[in-house]
Amino acid sequence: MKLFQNIYEFNYPWEEVTAANWKKYPNEVSTHVIATDVLRRELDASGKRLISERLITVKQSVPQWIMMLIGSTNISYVREVSVVDLETKTLNLRSCNLTYSNLLKVFENVTYSPHPEDPQNKTLFKQEAQITAYAPFTRVCNQLEDWSVQRYHENAEKGKRGFETVLLTLNKGWGQSEKYMDDIGNTIVEKVNETVDDLLGVDCSSSIMNKYSTTIRLAFQKE
Repeated sequence: MKLFQNIYEFNYPWEEVTAANWKKYPNEVSTHVIATDVLRRELDASGKRLISERLITVKQSVPQWIMMLIGSTNISYVREVSVVDLETKTLNLRSCNLTYSNLLKVFENVTYSPHPEDPQNKTLFKQEAQITAYAPFTRVCNQLEDWSVQRYHENAEKGKRGFETVLLTLNKGWGQSEKYMDDIGNTIVEKVNETVDDLLGVDCSSSIMNKYSTTIRLAFQKE
């Protein structure tokens, strides 16, 4: 097993980074992520925790020797489960690959939280991935894990730069809008309503999720 770790600071408050997470893909830098599909979204009973499940489609070049092992295409799928917690001000994303899992397992854990030294203006990003290969030979396992760690490093750098471009674009729009804080709060609420209202088959005005929208917006506006 190999371990990949990464820590980075974003010069934006946690509320902005959390809202921007839903608009992270596609972007012009992280071109290896070609699609994100929402499988599930729900609020807990308190209306303070948003739980989402997504399917992420990735397409990237793979060395020929690995293609010979997996005997498949260079398109893979990742399952991601995220939790936005307004009480603790954390965004946690856990993911695992669905494709090639019999040969290679990658468990990733990402956390966004207010920076301890400047919580009003900065966000701390922590990323950790456990990479384990299951090839029949130790040498092949080591090569697979080493390649995966290197690819993770490359994609992490792309992800950081790509997310910075998204944050910059959204920040400009929010800065020009008088509804700055409402936009941030509504980003999460809208995602919930879109999914739940379709499932329940009710009008937005009568949705049970609607009673939580004010709670979330107020929570985001608290200092």
